[in-house]
Order: sequence, then structure tokens, then C-alpha cells
Amino acid sequence: MNHIKNYYCVEMETKHGQVLIEGPISPVQLAQYTFHQDLTSFRPSEQQKKALVEIADLEDGRIMIIRKDNTVLGYATYLYPDPLERWSEDKIENMIELGAIEVIPSYRGCGLGKKLLEVSFNGDEMEDYLVITTEYYWHWDLKGTGLNVWEYRKMMERLMSTVGFVPFATDDPEITSHPANCLMARIGKRVNEDTLERFNRLRFKNRLMY
Repeated sequence: MNHIKNYYCVEMETKHGQVLIEGPISPVQLAQYTFHQDLTSFRPSEQQKKALVEIADLEDGRIMIIRKDNTVLGYATYLYPDPLERWSEDKIENMIELGAIEVIPSYRGCGLGKKLLEVSFNGDEMEDYLVITTEYYWHWDLKGTGLNVWEYRKMMERLMSTVGFVPFATDDPEITSHPANCLMARIGKRVNEDTLERFNRLRFKNRLMY
């Protein structure tokens, strides 16, 4: 599959001034930016930067960022599912995963996460993809937001639904290990039945019917 990466850039006014939301960003450009020290949801910010530069260099990798001057304040990653997860067991070439989305705490609450997703799906090329995302409660900032797992889950569902993600049932053990975890997917307009059938087989591996 030819992974088209048309660049998009949108300005947005926040309570802290204007920011840029842009991408997919090239690894060379991304390497020149500083990652804010509060980007620590998944790993320390410098390690996160290194991981994202590597993803940006992949043919299927797409990194969208929120930037103020030369500082990255947030990001979203899109790439083929992790080889250790069941979602990679069938190499569906037009299925990619929204692997992570993060905005630093001081910039939350002003719609940046929503805008980041909107810009991610600005391009018509995204209608060729089935995009999945797996939500695990242990990645959520429950302490920082003051929300319980159910409130946070509802917030994530609302956020993802703004660009067309909907929940899907699955028997994946990691997701079924806690009732707040969930699988969501956005099915592009040009995704065919074959892709959907293969996705359904990945969703349910322990049943004959789905």
C-alpha cells in the first residue's frame, strides 16, 4: 500500500497563546524540536522524542504534533499495530493504530486533543484506512484529572467519537482484563469488506461466530 502523507498545519488560539497543530511531521523536522518536560505519560520526554522520531521514519508511521515555537506540547502517533499485539497477527496493510495521544497538563481543557484528532483526519487519504485504538485504564491520568475510570472512559469515547471512532467488542485478554478498557475503530469510507472481515476475525479469536 502506498502510504500517502500529505502535510497539514492549523493554527489555534489557546489561553497560553497561539499554537500550531501539524503533521505528518518528518523525522528530520521532529528531531529539531524540544519535547516539553511534562510529556511523560508513556516514558520520559527525551525517550518519547526518540521513539516518535523512529515512528516518523517508518513508511506507515504518522506523527501529528502540537507545537509552540520549537517546543512540542502534544502529539498523536499512527502506525502498524505492535508486533506483540494480536492486531498485528494478520498483516492488514490498510489497518493502522492510533498508538498514543498526549497533551501536557497545562494545555488540557482547551480542545487541543480534539483539534489534534481533527487535523489527523483532515486528509482524504485517511478514508483508505481502518484505524484502531486500544484504551487501557492504566495509561490514563486519573490523578491529574480527578476523574474515576468510568468518567475517563466516557471522556475518551466522546473525544474519539468526534472523528468517527466507535467502540467494538473483542475477546482480547488485555482489553477484557478490566471493564473500562476498550477497543475503538474508525472505518474509512473506502475500506472494503475483506478488511472488515479480517478485522472481525482478529477481534474474536475464541469464538466460531462473531
